[in-house]
Amino acid sequence: MAQIFAYILHSDGVLDDSARELLAAAKKIDAGAEVTAIVTGKGIDDACSKAAESYKSVWKIDNDALSYPNAEVVRKALLSLLPADGILLLPHDTFGMDLGPGLSVKLDSAFAADVVDIEGVEGNTLKTIRQEFTGQVNTHVHCDISAGAVINIRPGVFQAAEGQAGEVVDKSGELGDLSAKRKFIEVQEAEAGEVDITKSDVLVSIGRGIEDEDNLEMAFELAEAMGADVSCSRPIVDAKWLEKARQVGTSGKTVKPKVYMAMGISGSFQHMGGVKGNPFIVAVNKNPKAPIFQVADVGVEADILEFIPEITEKIKEL
Repeated sequence: MAQIFAYILHSDGVLDDSARELLAAAKKIDAGAEVTAIVTGKGIDDACSKAAESYKSVWKIDNDALSYPNAEVVRKALLSLLPADGILLLPHDTFGMDLGPGLSVKLDSAFAADVVDIEGVEGNTLKTIRQEFTGQVNTHVHCDISAGAVINIRPGVFQAAEGQAGEVVDKSGELGDLSAKRKFIEVQEAEAGEVDITKSDVLVSIGRGIEDEDNLEMAFELAEAMGADVSCSRPIVDAKWLEKARQVGTSGKTVKPKVYMAMGISGSFQHMGGVKGNPFIVAVNKNPKAPIFQVADVGVEADILEFIPEITEKIKEL
C-alpha cells in the first residue's frame, strides 16, 4: 500500500476538527497505515506538536511564503516532497477545493472530490462514495491509485479517530521554488452582528423551509424559549431576511455549539462545513431524503412551520 498523507488545517496553533477526521478516513483505506500529517505555514511549532499527538509522523513545512494559505504556493511545496504514488487526503472546504484538483493534475494522479465514505481498496482500486444532487444520490467512484491519489474528504462525515503520538520531521529545507502569480493582500474581517453565533452553545438555525420572512418570528420565539441564538443558511442571507453575521457555512461563520437545531435546512456540505465540534444535531425537514438526516442525532420528518410552534409551546410548559 502506498504511503498515506493528511494535510492539516490550523489557525494560531489550533488544529481544525478535520485533522483527526482525516486520520479516520485514512484508516478506512488501510487500517494498519502509519499516516503522515503535513503542516504548512510560518511559525508552526505549536500546530506541529499538536498534530504529533495523533500522527506517528508530522512533516513540518515552515516558510515565509506559506504564512498565508495560498493554494498555489502550497501546491508547489507539496510537489517538492510527495512521493509519486502517495495518497493525500484533504478537507473538502474552500481551500481544499482550490488545492486538490490542480495538485492531482501536477502529480498525474487520481482525484476524488467531496468524499463522504470509503469502502476500501481492491488491488490498485480505491472505492469511495460521494454525493450528487445536494446529497440525495450516492455515487460510487472507483479510483486507480497505482500512480497515487488526491482525495478531498467532506468535513464532519468521519468520526474523529484517536491516534498514537509521533515525531515532527522538519522538511522545510527540501522545498523548491515557491514563487506564485497571485499573492495575499489582506484579511478583511466581517462586520460584527447583533449576536456572535461562534460563541453560542445552542443554535436554532433556519433554512429555506421557513418560506417567508414573516415566519422568522417563530424561530426567535423558539430560540428565546431554549436560551438559544438564531442562525441561518445562506439562502436566508441572500434573501436579506437575516444579517450575514448569522450565516453558518463555508461562506459564513464556523460555529461549535453543544446543540444545533437545523430547521428546514437540507444539509449541503457548504452549510455543514461551518458546523464543528460534534454538536448534538436535531434536524427537522419535510424531505425524508434531505442529507441533513445523515449527520443528525435526531431527525424529524415534519414541516417546520407546524413543528416549531408546537415544540416552542412544549418547552415553555417545561
